[in-house]
Amino acid sequence: MPYHSGRHTLQIPGPTNVPDRILHAIANPTIDHRGPDAAALTRTCLAGMKKIFQTEAEVMIFPGSGTGAWESAVVNTLNAGDKVIAFDGGQFATLWVKTARNFGIDVEFLGGDWHHGANAEELAARLQKDKQHEIRAVFAVHNETSTGVTSNIAALRRAMDAENHPALLMVDTVSSLASIDYRHDEWGVDVTIAGSQKGLMLPPGLAFNAVSAKAAEASKHSTLPKNYWRWDDVRVQNQNGFYPYTPATNLLYGLREAVKMIEEEGLPNVFARHKRLSEATRRAVRAWGLEIFARNPAEYSPSATAIQMPDGHSEVDFRAVVLKNFNMSLGAGLGKLAGKVFRIGHLGSMNELMLAGALCGVEMGFELAGVPHRKGGVAEAMAYLTASAAA
Repeated sequence: MPYHSGRHTLQIPGPTNVPDRILHAIANPTIDHRGPDAAALTRTCLAGMKKIFQTEAEVMIFPGSGTGAWESAVVNTLNAGDKVIAFDGGQFATLWVKTARNFGIDVEFLGGDWHHGANAEELAARLQKDKQHEIRAVFAVHNETSTGVTSNIAALRRAMDAENHPALLMVDTVSSLASIDYRHDEWGVDVTIAGSQKGLMLPPGLAFNAVSAKAAEASKHSTLPKNYWRWDDVRVQNQNGFYPYTPATNLLYGLREAVKMIEEEGLPNVFARHKRLSEATRRAVRAWGLEIFARNPAEYSPSATAIQMPDGHSEVDFRAVVLKNFNMSLGAGLGKLAGKVFRIGHLGSMNELMLAGALCGVEMGFELAGVPHRKGGVAEAMAYLTASAAA
């Protein structure tokens, strides 16, 4: 592409914009990963991440992606042939299940229309049939990045507890951690999975597992092959602030700064900001006369909005027009939604003016691409943001 003046607008649901403070922190000189400075850095990051997971349980940080965090959760807690329930809620739920099946896990899908989140009543009905407690785990994606749908994790735990079922509850928070209120301890989650490149405002490269005592006990009986992801090895070394291999020290510098920034804003304020920006986005979509992919307003995502394209119009072509003319990247349709929806990310390092500019790019892109719409979506979003600021 030819040179575009100004900064590229990255409006995908992750990786997200990396603030200058974090970029500068990452640019610190690389240190001895076996020295005292590295040990102090690791301990600070682990303590900070406990606050963000809202947990007293142990947290592990790996060099890796969210996919690596999925694999770590699977290989440390399960065995080949184990039965698992998962909710077919979107592309990332599908990919997590693929990871499990590659290790010989027997996964049963529930749900499947992608417009809705995980259904606690459906889970309860399935667990009632499991008299022998053969189901070893329940997989759920807190916020499905591909669809803009958020699931009620607390309701899933209540359903499991009502049936007195011993299955582990494993939750993907890759696009919700530090963006949407998430409570590892209060909601009774056994393994929470996350990555660095979304609400934490970092580049890709760090994977996280928050691990309950129950999950830690299950790991003692798991025989799946593992080396890099082995919790025991990481746990022993982390006690002294170290790792069983070379950690991503410069990304840990960035993580320490990200945690500090989140603490300065205040976690409740972070969540409120994401809700505010997402509501402005949805008001723009409705004003344009387009359809939000998520069907249940209670499940609307505070971190990403998926928007259905009108019949006969491709999101691929539309996004190409926006990128060419306005140097802005929008999220693609993924899996069976390819060509059918585009996604606006409004998470991480994002404020009102950044969102307003992005919505302007979308509305102008509709005009240039010949996408049927009503004008005024940007004005509707601006009116809401203005009223919110005055409140």
